[in-house]
Amino acid sequence: MTSDATDTSLLAPGWTGSPAAEATGNRAYLRALLDAEAALTRAQATLGLAPEAAATAVTEAADPDRFDPVSLAERARGGGNPVIPLVADLTKAVGEEYGPYVHRGATSQDIMDTATMLVAVRALAPVLADLARTERALAALAAAHRETAMPGRTLTQHAVPTTFGLKAAGWRSLVLDARDRVAAVRAGLPAQLGGAAGTLAAFGAYGAGDPTALPGAYARELGLAEPLLPWHTLRTPVADLAGCLAFTAGALGKIAADVLALGRTETGELAEGSGGGSSAMPHKANPVRSTLIAAAARRAPQLAAVLYGALAAEDERPAGAWHAEWEPLRDLLRLTGGAARDAADLTEGLSVRPEAMRAHLGLTHGLIVSERLSAELAPLLGRARAKALLTDLARRTYTEGRSLGDLLAEVPELTDVDLDALTDPARYTGSAAALTDRALERR
Repeated sequence: MTSDATDTSLLAPGWTGSPAAEATGNRAYLRALLDAEAALTRAQATLGLAPEAAATAVTEAADPDRFDPVSLAERARGGGNPVIPLVADLTKAVGEEYGPYVHRGATSQDIMDTATMLVAVRALAPVLADLARTERALAALAAAHRETAMPGRTLTQHAVPTTFGLKAAGWRSLVLDARDRVAAVRAGLPAQLGGAAGTLAAFGAYGAGDPTALPGAYARELGLAEPLLPWHTLRTPVADLAGCLAFTAGALGKIAADVLALGRTETGELAEGSGGGSSAMPHKANPVRSTLIAAAARRAPQLAAVLYGALAAEDERPAGAWHAEWEPLRDLLRLTGGAARDAADLTEGLSVRPEAMRAHLGLTHGLIVSERLSAELAPLLGRARAKALLTDLARRTYTEGRSLGDLLAEVPELTDVDLDALTDPARYTGSAAALTDRALERR
């Protein structure tokens, strides 16, 4: 397929060249619009409302190569949407005999909404595939590092030890949450068919004995869900898309945020497998994949907000509300699709540095296990004495440049205590390994 101008962008390295870009480009939308029109004629033919020959003629004419997206876009200004000029061109392509069966009984929003659902279904397939890649990579990382101790950080500071396996398992849990949401929404995306005001009246006028049977036949032709009602102003499908896409971008953004933080030069606990270069500093290997995912995560909520705003649509068919959805939804599909692609590449190539993690456990001179010591020493020394001792020793670790373990060894009451075990951060990771194993049971 030859890409059109909207499939690539100098300003969108996050999604350019991705499956989501191809699935949402002008040609992809044109294909979906034509598929929607052809399916409508076929559905009417199955119910005896159109000749089989008409269904064949419309389907054969609905070839994207026969239509010019640029011309359609320019002429869309006349009616406010691309369906109107497309119907004119398709009717002409079908010919005089069967042209009257093109778009019969439908309204532009029926076709535009249905095409948008088709585009979403097609664009979400590679998103799910990339989420599956990411999940597998994270499962492997979590299993391999279930006991790899590292500092747990809260409010930017070292708190108590954790393991990288538990962190990776948490990332995987978010990815699985995203997968489940995307899969559920994708499976429920419906066709749209209601006619001018959502009553199916025109189909009755054209001879349908039971017009309510037509939306189901239409949905089956397209492989979409059957709508309970026309949803011209009942925008649940679009809102559901907005929610699952924004959640997915945010879930992947969490992974990116952690990789960016832990990959700083002064931290160096993680690194992208193949960082990007700098235009001015040859020594740098920039975390490009994480950067692009983080950018997508920052944009997605605002795009979703536009789609949620379109829920407040007046009348039976609104002016401006459904029109406002097209570009933000396409952008959201592209951003999330690009982020999913980058997340799969990122996690499959992520470099973990346990030696740096272990070294950083000692940055607080042993104070990272002070929580444990408070609990363990209270029965031996009394709660007040233990608290006062640890407060004093915490101060001395910094003023004297000595480890907490060394200072504790000088306390007479503790000569029989295994201080090496008590002060080893790697032995105070709690249930991190068990929690990791539990998380990995989820499929």
